[in-house]
Amino acid sequence: MTERAYSLLNVRSADDDLTARARVRDAAITRFAADGFGVGLRTIAADADVSPGLVIHHFRSKEGLRRECDAHVLAQIHDARAEALVAADPASSILRLAADTHYAWLATYLLRSLQAGGDLARRFVADLVDETRTNLEDGVAAGSIRPSRDPDGRADMLTGMSLGYLLLAYSLEPEPPTDLAAWVVGLSTRGTLAGLEVFTEGLFTDSRFLDGYLAQTGGPSSDPHPTTAPTPPHPEDR
Repeated sequence: MTERAYSLLNVRSADDDLTARARVRDAAITRFAADGFGVGLRTIAADADVSPGLVIHHFRSKEGLRRECDAHVLAQIHDARAEALVAADPASSILRLAADTHYAWLATYLLRSLQAGGDLARRFVADLVDETRTNLEDGVAAGSIRPSRDPDGRADMLTGMSLGYLLLAYSLEPEPPTDLAAWVVGLSTRGTLAGLEVFTEGLFTDSRFLDGYLAQTGGPSSDPHPTTAPTPPHPEDR
């Protein structure tokens, strides 16, 4: 991979392998995030320092390469979010994610996928919803996330909020950001406190809107979580 590509994104594979297949995948994630999915296989092959024929040998087509990139990015996002949700010290994990340009480039890959649309984008978002649901279930089990009356709906809504926030902010920029990773880091940093405040302390001061909705729709009236959410043990108490 070229020096430029490595400077754009340090994509860490699960086992830190440097095989030709992994180099191509990592170079493709970098290029797709930086330049969009219109980039050609020859450019990706040059970034990975392999022949175009080797790219075809491993992935058969550009669509096959993108599917593997999608899967790898989803796995990275899942691991990062799972760590933040169940960590004994979630604050440090959240701040690290907000400031880490590696995860910022994963977000730009998400952005490119949304802009491209099509079947792959739809499947990518559907997989991301599934990942979100799993992350939330893990957080509920760990005591860091409140249970929900509608776990599937919550996963859909939170995924839409995250992706919509990213896409809308980018669309409203007067000029496309020249450094997407830095732009995503800035966006994440600006939204971290507000997001944590809303998710931790809530927005409404009482439950009348929820109670009214449940009464009108016949939804479950029982509270799915205790008055106070269970608190994970502090590391010093273990």
